[in-house]
Amino acid sequence: MDKVGILLVSYGSRAVAMADAFCRSEEYRPELYIVDKQRNPYNLRMAKEHIVIPDLNVDLICKFAKRFKDKIRFGIVGPEKPIINGVRDLVEKETGIPMICPTKKYALEGSKVAQRLLFQEVAPEVNPKFKVFDPKDYRGINEVKRDLYRWLDELDNRVAVKPDAPAAGKGVGVWGDHFNTREELLAHFMANFKEGPVIVEEKIEGEESSYQAFCDGKHLAPLPETRDYKRAFEGDRGPNTGGMGSYKDRGDHLPFMTREDRDREIEIVERIFRRLKGRGSNPELRGIPFYEAFIHTGGEPKILENNSRPGDPEIQNILPLLEDDFIDVCFRIIDGDLKNVRVDEKASVVIYKTPPNYGGYMDVFPQRVNVEEIGTPVILEKAERIASEYGGKMRIYPGSMEARKDGNYALKSRTVCVVGIAESIEEARRISLEGIEAIKGGGLWYRSDIASKEHIEKSIKHMELLRKAGRE
Repeated sequence: MDKVGILLVSYGSRAVAMADAFCRSEEYRPELYIVDKQRNPYNLRMAKEHIVIPDLNVDLICKFAKRFKDKIRFGIVGPEKPIINGVRDLVEKETGIPMICPTKKYALEGSKVAQRLLFQEVAPEVNPKFKVFDPKDYRGINEVKRDLYRWLDELDNRVAVKPDAPAAGKGVGVWGDHFNTREELLAHFMANFKEGPVIVEEKIEGEESSYQAFCDGKHLAPLPETRDYKRAFEGDRGPNTGGMGSYKDRGDHLPFMTREDRDREIEIVERIFRRLKGRGSNPELRGIPFYEAFIHTGGEPKILENNSRPGDPEIQNILPLLEDDFIDVCFRIIDGDLKNVRVDEKASVVIYKTPPNYGGYMDVFPQRVNVEEIGTPVILEKAERIASEYGGKMRIYPGSMEARKDGNYALKSRTVCVVGIAESIEEARRISLEGIEAIKGGGLWYRSDIASKEHIEKSIKHMELLRKAGRE
């Protein structure tokens, strides 16, 4: 058995799921060289070498990679920030280590404006109506307000406001969810506009799915569809988050989707891929350059956004179900020989536990928070015992959690997720909830309706109505 050194750039549960997938290899002996935002307890356990770089600075990541370049066969990146900042370009140039993530040029996630313009060129039918507001085109707020309000008149106020760059200003805001008056919308718009260009696009009604595909530069290997829960609170209320949980059904598409919906998504992304790769191969697209948020409308699906890395939590639905050795998948990505990826048919459900102030939960539901638990260690042992008894049907992935001398502590973001795996969504959800409820301490909370039967039936009925309306 070969020893295979792997550089893993990590933040959160997504990268822990990658490390776990590597460590399950039966063909190779992985040695993980992990760059982390904090002392993640599971990464510490799995790593041969571990370093904390809180801001994931690409120069420092490269410096770490240089130390072990003779032992590392390839690198892979979970979070978006270092991808957008060109970690692949720098590491490959300075060390020769092949990296699995797009180059800076093809990190489409870095600009929502560039995404929209690309989609308008390649697949205009999947683009919502949109208008770009660029600060350099305006001399003052009155001009901006005039053009903005004219556009709102055209779309009857039903819009989504998005900053061009990730994490700029106040982020995405949606009419009816984040604001209900033009004054509220303008305040949200201006908070983003002072940071750079802003897109204002039509709000689309429908049901969302997440499409992900591994890419070797020549081929796309689509992964099964997943459904993410962005909103913080039960019933899809509250602010958008990084994702409170997600589910995968048996097979490769979701309960509210048809086979035709799935095939249409694949065809659309293939068209975008062909435009970017040209006639032959484009190794700069290695990784998961297309993690698309689609919304199904009953007519043409629309693309809400493109991400240039694996989804979190969506990739956690997939990695535990890989039937191919993940290290072998990575070698095939590097060699340009990835025709497909085999994934177990089973259903999976991911649920996160988060800190009391995440998503503003403690402000909205102070009576639900166990105040005495806030700041106490997060206890994983009981959940780990249950996971061991399930024999692979339950996976625990710490995210924004830090190992200290006296225990593991929740930080500011999503603390830990549990994946349940079974023959049905309902059973996978039960397993995930059993693990989540066994995790104690820290004052953590979770959405109790992730992948619930009621939520899924609501999505199915909604799509039936949309398809009926589309036919009339």
